[in-house]
Amino acid sequence: MNAGQAAVLGVVQGLTEYLPISSTAHLRIVPAFCGWEDPGAAFTAVVQLGTMAAVVLYFWRDLVRIARVWFASLRRPHLRSTLDARMGWYVIVATIPIGIFGIIFQDQIEDEARGLALMGTTLIVFGLVLLAADRLGSKTRDVKSVGARDAVGVGLAQALALIPGVSRSGATISAAMALGLKREAAARFSFLLSVPAIVLSGLFELVKIVRGDETQAAGAGALLLATFLAFVVGYASIAFLLRWLGSHSLTIFVVYRVVLGILVLALLGAGLIS
Repeated sequence: MNAGQAAVLGVVQGLTEYLPISSTAHLRIVPAFCGWEDPGAAFTAVVQLGTMAAVVLYFWRDLVRIARVWFASLRRPHLRSTLDARMGWYVIVATIPIGIFGIIFQDQIEDEARGLALMGTTLIVFGLVLLAADRLGSKTRDVKSVGARDAVGVGLAQALALIPGVSRSGATISAAMALGLKREAAARFSFLLSVPAIVLSGLFELVKIVRGDETQAAGAGALLLATFLAFVVGYASIAFLLRWLGSHSLTIFVVYRVVLGILVLALLGAGLIS
């Protein structure tokens, strides 16, 4: 992989990580459309560290406050009922399912699940799931009303994002809206929950690359370029989505997912991509 290809994929990662359209699928589909080699699961996971840095920077005040209050609540019981202390536990609880399933199905995620037919199908199916959640959810609750049931439900939905094409943000936003959260509140909750999952995934793959257990399609320079661009564009996409959801539905993303999924399946059926 040369620097130009890495740069394109870094921008793609930044654009698609937090929009509910699946960054993993796009990092597989774009190279297929362009005739490039599949960058691989390791490249995807490491470049995600750029978008992780973006969400940490965007929500750093919230993350620092939650961490401070959560740690303080361990020795000061009266703080345990506060939203920040509870949010700390919710982030932990919601990360457990994706951690467990990620370890159990590691080989399938990195190999068998990267087929374009599966990605095209999941783009369509979970696009319709997103539409149903957006249309049928009551959308009456804000982040202050989040409870343990929400953390478990959104955490299980996040685990579905191990399947390429599902979209971590799409699955978690869908689950949060199905549980009654407003669109913007669902997105904020989704972004906060994404931090440990993305960090652990990226570091896990980075360690494997450093140890030589897994080959890397891009050189160090190209990988750093892609990660930096993912950070810059990812930050902008977070800001865009939160503003968009303040006054718009998610229909545009549903339409995009369905059209892209149909296109991928059609091109595969015609033998034009593989």
